[in-house]
Amino acid sequence: MQAMKATRDAILKPLQTVAGIIERRHTLPVLANVLISKKGPNITFLGTDLEIQIQTTAELGLGSDDAETTVSARKLIDILRSLPEDIEVGIELANKKATLKAGKSRFSLQTLGAEDFPKVAINQSFAASFKLPQNQLKALFHSVHFAMAQQDIRYYLNGLLLVTDGDMVKVVATDGHRLAFCQRRIEGATLAKQEVILPRKSVIELQRLLSDTDDPVSLDIAANQVRIRFGEVEMISKLVEGKFPDYQRVIPQGYGKHVVIDRNLLAASLSRASILTNEKFKGIRLGLAPSVLKVQITNSDQEEGSDEIDVDYGGDPLEIGFNVQYLQDALGNLKTDQVSLSFGDANTSALVTVPDDENFKYVVMPMRI
Repeated sequence: MQAMKATRDAILKPLQTVAGIIERRHTLPVLANVLISKKGPNITFLGTDLEIQIQTTAELGLGSDDAETTVSARKLIDILRSLPEDIEVGIELANKKATLKAGKSRFSLQTLGAEDFPKVAINQSFAASFKLPQNQLKALFHSVHFAMAQQDIRYYLNGLLLVTDGDMVKVVATDGHRLAFCQRRIEGATLAKQEVILPRKSVIELQRLLSDTDDPVSLDIAANQVRIRFGEVEMISKLVEGKFPDYQRVIPQGYGKHVVIDRNLLAASLSRASILTNEKFKGIRLGLAPSVLKVQITNSDQEEGSDEIDVDYGGDPLEIGFNVQYLQDALGNLKTDQVSLSFGDANTSALVTVPDDENFKYVVMPMRI
């Protein structure tokens, strides 16, 4: 049976939408496949790793017949990518094979039965639901994602805290050495108080899939699951269990040393200093004195460097060490012209904010150098 026929890109786009979460190697061979379901003209593509499930639908089908099968996601995508962009592609399903035809090219791929494909059960009871423009949700995630932990034994840090409260949506990420916080107000919303942890993989995938448009994205939050829908895409993700650290206690209050600085100037200075760091040691020193911020680096090879940036500061001198990568991550993900740095003393965290904007806060622990 000829299941679908369309241009290469028309088939490739929905496949790539669902294939990002599919693992190349898995104990269950069927999980390396994408589930393709045909209901008349509608073709649904579905991928899962048992923790996250993404599906999307496109009108690519031929005829009124229904069919369902699974085929290797990676092989199908790689074949489509290798074809010319504007070529027309047909896919037939018969005899436990998916046969792809395009021009004079023909590929026959082994399939596995759809009945063996495990789907994530969708929770029907959601405690909180809200909508945001896609660009706003993407910007929220972008503002904090870099502070998420990677493969930390404190599994609750390997993700992003999502908080709903009244008309506010807040996101927080930390790896124990730095913490990023961002919030947005949803006009007219009255959301229940909820705190859930989205897995790191789900956050990264959403950043890839969300567009920079005002088109809406809806989030439905349950006790153990979140459902995210936008356009023809639906993602179901399990939540990370565990108690996230109290981020409000981590964010410092009442610091007396403040300096506003051009973000690009500071980023360029840190980039130059980072040239003398290495994988094992990324420490730099910031020296704050009246009218100047000095960036200093000394490494184990007895090499050193320093940069001075003119700033509007008249307070007491301060010298404090940081992991340069932590500062670069924040500056690289902000889009503002200026940033504000606030300090207590040499042994307390630094606070990075945006002037005249209370929605973003970034806390960095000091480093002994």
